[in-house]
Amino acid sequence: MRTRYSAKDYSVESLMLTGDLNQADVEWTVQYKIKDPRAYLFNVRDPQTTLRAISESAMRAVVGDRGVTEVLTVGKAEVESEAEKLLQSILDQYRAGIQIQRVKLQDVFPPEQVKQSFTDVEAAKQEKEETILMAQQGYNQEIPAATGSALKLISEAEGYKLDRVNRARGEAERFSAILAEYQKAPQVTRRRLYLEALADLLPRVTTKVIVDDAVTGLLPLLELGGGKGK
Repeated sequence: MRTRYSAKDYSVESLMLTGDLNQADVEWTVQYKIKDPRAYLFNVRDPQTTLRAISESAMRAVVGDRGVTEVLTVGKAEVESEAEKLLQSILDQYRAGIQIQRVKLQDVFPPEQVKQSFTDVEAAKQEKEETILMAQQGYNQEIPAATGSALKLISEAEGYKLDRVNRARGEAERFSAILAEYQKAPQVTRRRLYLEALADLLPRVTTKVIVDDAVTGLLPLLELGGGKGK
């Protein structure tokens, strides 16, 4: 019968010296399982104590290569990964029969003297990220609207341009046609143009005076009776 060993975990907390000679209070958990019961029982005198000591040694080595700011913020995932690899490598050298499944940083605290400063830095970083996010949202709203307005103006300008060009071409073709007719029959064309001009002008004239050829003067046509004399 084969015995199955379930995964186990334990927590460790230790005050460590970082690569920039600062101190950090590091707390982490190690999750592991027994992959070789015989090696676990006979190759190491006290597996639990040995595992805890090796875990702390590996974590100190990894944290000692980094600055305190990195350990506290963006470097946590790398610290976890490197500590896990280093811990497993040492256990394999000891033939401890232990398989590390995960190393997880729980909390990393700065020294008490500068704890408030680090808190302020984290708050400033969060505010910065929020400001960048808001600016990006504003950008995403304004740029498409401005692009749409620009495309609309361009489309309207293109339409206006096309309309003006077509009108100019139409007028040029009309003038060429009139010129051709005029060259064929100048008198007829001149009279037609005169009549067309009158047809356009007369509807806009409010008072019309028709003069007979027999009238020798304009005095009878003037409205002089409406004025008041002495």
